[in-house]
Amino acid sequence: MDRVNHGIRIIFLTGFMGAGKSTIGKVLAEKLNYRLLDTDEWIESIQGKSIPRIFSEDGETGFRSYETNALKDLPDEDMVVTTGGGIVVKEENRKIMRKKGIIIYLHCEIDEILVRTKGDTTRPLLQNKSIDQVSDLFKQRKAFYEDADYQVDTTSLSIPEIVEKIEKILNDSETN
Repeated sequence: MDRVNHGIRIIFLTGFMGAGKSTIGKVLAEKLNYRLLDTDEWIESIQGKSIPRIFSEDGETGFRSYETNALKDLPDEDMVVTTGGGIVVKEENRKIMRKKGIIIYLHCEIDEILVRTKGDTTRPLLQNKSIDQVSDLFKQRKAFYEDADYQVDTTSLSIPEIVEKIEKILNDSETN
């Protein structure tokens, strides 16, 4: 698919850790010829420290404020933005994303998320957590994720199938 002129400048991919945001974002941005921006990577570059270090030094509250600032500072250009798993918890963040673009929630069943994130030490909110605690966090965030413009279930789809579904959403939104 060549560049889509659907009036949507920014496509936000949200979802829980392990839902596929980074992987899908990279492929989608390439396919649309859009810039790719990962909010976590952007925050790391601005703050000059890793996400685990930010959580350690500034706490989750500090990190969440950095996310809000990152969203506010996004340039108005064609891009796919992959977000951290908790960015949707703040209503202000959801409002900013909705104002600047389209929000697509990449849903993945919790059992598959646990498989995908097993042994991942780069995610501070997974450290020293039981399966029940991770499941509870997923349930706490579910309604916030669902407050998106569209939802794509990534649980059992391949990367090309997921990207195809998103392209269909974008094309359909163009005709509406």
